[in-house]
Amino acid sequence: MGGRSGGTKGFGTRGGMGARIGYEIQEAIVDMLALGWGKPQIAELVGVSPQHVRKVNHILGGVYRPKDSEYDPRYLDREERHELARLNDAGHSVREIGRRLGRSPSTVSRELRRNRDLRTMQYFPERAHRLAWERQRRPKQSKIATNPPLRKVVQELLNKRLSPDQVSGRLRVLFPDNEEMRISHESIYRSIYIYPRGEMSRELKATLRSGRSVRRPRGQRGSRGTRGTSRIVGAVSIAERPEEVEGRQVPGHHEGDLIIGSTGSNSAVATIVERTSGYLVLGHLPHGRGSEAVIDAVAEAMAFYPTEMAKTLTWDRGAEMANHADLTSRTGINVYFADPYSPWQRGSNENINGLLREYMPKGTDLSVHSAADLAAIAKELNDRPRKRLGYLTPGEVLANLQARDQGVARTG
Repeated sequence: MGGRSGGTKGFGTRGGMGARIGYEIQEAIVDMLALGWGKPQIAELVGVSPQHVRKVNHILGGVYRPKDSEYDPRYLDREERHELARLNDAGHSVREIGRRLGRSPSTVSRELRRNRDLRTMQYFPERAHRLAWERQRRPKQSKIATNPPLRKVVQELLNKRLSPDQVSGRLRVLFPDNEEMRISHESIYRSIYIYPRGEMSRELKATLRSGRSVRRPRGQRGSRGTRGTSRIVGAVSIAERPEEVEGRQVPGHHEGDLIIGSTGSNSAVATIVERTSGYLVLGHLPHGRGSEAVIDAVAEAMAFYPTEMAKTLTWDRGAEMANHADLTSRTGINVYFADPYSPWQRGSNENINGLLREYMPKGTDLSVHSAADLAAIAKELNDRPRKRLGYLTPGEVLANLQARDQGVARTG
């Protein structure tokens, strides 16, 4: 029952789950699910993992079962439900009913809870059997499919390049008192990727920052290379950085780096992120990425901030920051250097650089982006809500910080 070469469009497996599964095997899995077969049994028969079978069932929202299909033995059948009703009417405990049926007490308890008549609180076996059968035959409609206002807002936010997690969190900020405008990020992912439902526009797949048309399962990510380090005269280690920087409670501390363009273009863009708010400014480098050009671009970008909001800058050990003393003398910003091959020490900057690759892909000439282009890109990212900010945007948080500081200054 081997699959054709090439993966399926919605169920390709990656990240520890084996090679992509062919269309024929996917079809066999769905057919056996429709007949009510158990997932471990299906996995053994078709030669995939049980996790993969569960994934197929999960992303389809359940598989429709025709009337002539049979129950898997792990479900209560009609005769068992009649016996359960007789024992329950006789006053036996859930544990005793389970023992007599050869079922766990939790199975009995769940059956009684889900399939009682809510008006009379009695358990009628024929009614319970029909209800259970209907639940298994009919995939549930998602919240997006049944809530047009929610679907409209979700689509608008995704069109702004928000991730599903950011959309989910931002809905709580935009509609704090409306429970109908809530949805999990997993439900949004399913509505985008699972093509049989067609609940969200297919074009949205292209706006997801991964750019993939198939969702990659959670798991370990591959390691990324780093640029070589350089010996920088007078470099002050990150270990000597003020303690207040670590907590992100005191604004005015920044992380910076370059994103590099295509080989031979000598192009780059300076990226600088304020640690408390996540606010981004970009440095335009129209004349290459030599140290003097980078220092000029960083100084110009940091002029956006008032003095109290520009205290320190943490950079990696690239040669572009060899003239860091010049930057300090011009701006008063103290420059600290991360340890070699330690990108996590500049986590905010590393994250924003990944987001910027949506706009400036690797291997492209970055000199084509004007200063106005960079300002527009920074604005879009500064208007994107962040989970760690309670789904406020960096722009909103920075404005709040500046308003707070101005209020303190007026009362001081």
